[in-house]
Amino acid sequence: MVWTLPEPMLAEPVNNPALPPGWAAKPKWDGYRALPARYADGQVLIRSRRGTDMTAAFPEINRAAASLPVGVEFAMDGELPSCGRAAGSCSSGSRGG
Repeated sequence: MVWTLPEPMLAEPVNNPALPPGWAAKPKWDGYRALPARYADGQVLIRSRRGTDMTAAFPEINRAAASLPVGVEFAMDGELPSCGRAAGSCSSGSRGG
């Protein structure tokens, strides 16, 4: 089976920030919008919302995804916070990816 990464979901401005019943929200951390994926053959790819290959920039995520059992596939759309090595050192500046 061959599949491709989904297109990222982009945020849209709203006039009212109230959430509909059954919806949830989370705090926004500044970082990189990324779409990590792992293929059945073990290949890991992390790309930005514009398609830039970011795999080498996030070796921890690459190693974790590569260590999953053979045959495990996934694709996610999310934010990779731009944090330093020390706990609590996440950036407050925008780092669009």
